Order: sequence, then structure tokens, then C-alpha cells
Amino acid sequence: MRPVDFELTAEQRLIVETVRNFVRNELYPHEDEVERLDEVPAGLATAIREKAIASGLYAANMPAELGGGGLDAVSMVLVERELGRAGYALQMLVGRPSNILQACQGEQRDRYLLPAIRGQRHDCVAMTEPGAGSDVRSMTTMAERDGADYVVHGTKHFISHADVADFIILFAATGSELTSRGRRNLITALLVDSDSGGLTIRRGPACVSNRGYHQCELVFSGCRVPVANRLGEEGQGLDLMDRWLGASRLTVAATSVGRAGRVLEAAAGWAARHGQGVRLGDAGPGLRRRCADLRRHGADERAAGGALVA
Repeated sequence: MRPVDFELTAEQRLIVETVRNFVRNELYPHEDEVERLDEVPAGLATAIREKAIASGLYAANMPAELGGGGLDAVSMVLVERELGRAGYALQMLVGRPSNILQACQGEQRDRYLLPAIRGQRHDCVAMTEPGAGSDVRSMTTMAERDGADYVVHGTKHFISHADVADFIILFAATGSELTSRGRRNLITALLVDSDSGGLTIRRGPACVSNRGYHQCELVFSGCRVPVANRLGEEGQGLDLMDRWLGASRLTVAATSVGRAGRVLEAAAGWAARHGQGVRLGDAGPGLRRRCADLRRHGADERAAGGALVA
């Protein structure tokens, strides 16, 4: 069996350097302010997005023919790792529109997909409910057909950054079918504008970390969504999830590796300052063990850049 080569190419090293410099110069300086305010001021958010677009970092996950960066999976893991070193509230401003938007057809492309790639509109994904987390087909948010519209009733929660999104990629039940596990809901994906009537977006529970990056609750009370805003065919929402949302698993992993790397740097710096200049290797056994754990879980360059996507 041929060994996997974890060495980065020259282009990949350039990507890492570019994103790392952007994070250090454009995101780190604002972390204390966001921590204090628990939000990103609108002017600052706009400025960071504009710099990300000018730097060619915005929508790096989207195909080049659509105006995105056209990066492959390995390169995107490297991008996500470097962005993961900053707080979520700031790194999300270097937009990576949801991949599922590539399922847009016709007018949907002009209203949702292309503006998201250009940084003109921003999306969020709404699946999780109070009684339905990993078991998506048990969701109770219903979208019932009424002429040229769907009428949506139900509640979603823990929906990330819905308070700053222009539209929502909503997954709702539009019927049911009999399966070997009993009757199960058929799931459909809909594009819902955040200012739609019958939709209330409010701040959800405060999280332990990620200040400025809010989890929200979405309440649909007779919200009418045009059938023209349906993504794919009715009842085929799970197929869309399988096709387009798998990349989010890599995103979470890469972000975690980036954060681990920053924690390692902070721990080493703390040890040096409080140990009167001693090397980390001379620190106490507890701190050495924790730093070793971080390294073992992939905080160094080779593991983060290669093993994660092997």
C-alpha cells in the first residue's frame, strides 16, 4: 500500500500563508471588541467582508465558473483550519456560502446563489428542532401546499447566525411515507427570505463561547413560501443533504484543528511568561501533557494539512 504524501504543494502553502495573514491582520485585532459587545458592529462586518472579497478569499468553496474561488477539498480544509483560529463571529464574515445553494435552478440562481457568492446576501441553514436533532425525519415543522405557496408552521432552534442572514435554507416536512421503521416524514428544502411574513427570528440560548456568533430560534406561524423557492423536488430534501452538506463535516474538523493550534500557541506563551522564560519542555507535567495532547490530535502543520483529508 502506497503511503499518503502529506506534503503541501506550493499553491497550498500560498493559500495557508494568505489566509493566515488575513486572520492575523483583519480578524484578531477585533476579537476583544466582539467579546465585549457580544456582536460584530455592522460597519466592521461590512469592512471585513469587503476586504475578504478584495483578497479573493470570499466564497472560496464555490466553483470558479460561478464566481467563487474553485478550491478543492484539501485546499478548503486548509482555509477552514486557518479561519478556525479566529472566533466564529469574525471568521464567518469571510463567507463560504452553503454548498447546497448549488442546487438552485433558474431564477433561484439570480436571487440566492449568485448574490451569496458575491457577498450581497447571506444564508443560514435551518434543520434542528427542539424535538428533532440528528433524527432529521422526525422533524415536526410542516410545509403544507396551498396553491402556488407552501404554508409553514413550526419551530427551529440552535440555528447559527440566523439573526444576520438574509435568507434561510429551511428543511421541513411536506408529507410522510411508510418505511420499515414505521411512518416517516418526507423532507423538502425551501428558500425563505428572512423578512417573510409569519416568520419570527429571535436570539436563542447564550453559548459558553462564540460570543457575537448567535444561536437563534425561528418560529414559523403561517409563513407563506412560494413553490418557486423550493430546492429540488418535493420530498427529496434528504437527497440534497447527502449530496451537498457532507462538506460541513470537514469544515467542523478543520476548524477544530485550527482552534487547537491556537490553544497550543496560547498555552506555550503562558508557560513562557509565567515560567520566567523557561521552555515549554521544562514546564510542569500537567501542562506538558495537555500540550502533547494538542499536538497528537493534529495541531501541527503536517497533521492539519494532510491527515485530516486523507
